[in-house]
Amino acid sequence: MRESGRTDVVDVGQRVPMTANEHEDGSGGAVIGALTDVAAPLPATLSPAVVGAGAVVSAHPPDEALDAPRGLRCKRCFDVVVSLAALVVLTPVFAAVALAILIADGRPILFRQKRVGRHGEPFTMYKFRSMVPDAEERLAALQAENERNGPLFKMERDPRITRTGGFIRSTSLDELPQLFNVLNGTMSLVGPRPALYRERDEFDAELLQRETVPPGITGLWQVEARDDADFGKYSELDLRYVRERSLGMDVWLLVRTPGTLLRHAMGAGRER
Repeated sequence: MRESGRTDVVDVGQRVPMTANEHEDGSGGAVIGALTDVAAPLPATLSPAVVGAGAVVSAHPPDEALDAPRGLRCKRCFDVVVSLAALVVLTPVFAAVALAILIADGRPILFRQKRVGRHGEPFTMYKFRSMVPDAEERLAALQAENERNGPLFKMERDPRITRTGGFIRSTSLDELPQLFNVLNGTMSLVGPRPALYRERDEFDAELLQRETVPPGITGLWQVEARDDADFGKYSELDLRYVRERSLGMDVWLLVRTPGTLLRHAMGAGRER
């Protein structure tokens, strides 16, 4: 629970009253923030305390084992095995998306962009192209239409998005090529989303702690607050993952990700 930049630790089983102006959802409790849907069981490392209506707070410290060489190897092995299996299973989906982009929008099929990796190192992130080829050049003219606060940019009706791009973005199919980033070691399956360098320039020193772990395809922010415009929640969830991460949390977030994506896609479909 955050208030005026302070984090309160809640003991397991403690019930804390919430005031009317406290938020229950987020782009990020001590670990999971305000959960409104806890359909999947929590891993053993995430012993929850109930805070108000549905919020979950972990009373456990970070799993330092993940920082040890053996823990890092375990996480890396987990990433490689799962991403390889996903690539095999999703091969027809890769082919279908690539063909749809080629037919509807032409080349290039993939979008490559420099992002901030672990320890601030640059790397090339891959996505299926969902925007017009000159999207980056047109960004400056759209900044006044930004629907988020802080350095992140988001427009629901972004004119740079192609027709095919609208579908693959709403279903997150555009993120699938990042499985190759996981295989080459520049990303992990779970972690903070890789930032752009122009975004990083506006991060404070505390938020730069996110660079102590590999960036991920999914994570706390994506599962808990993907559509929240509050940059404070984005920061809170990223830092929470850094401080509370464990292999159990990674597995739990991966299990929850498909349901989150499905709800997002259904919501986007109703809006269209």
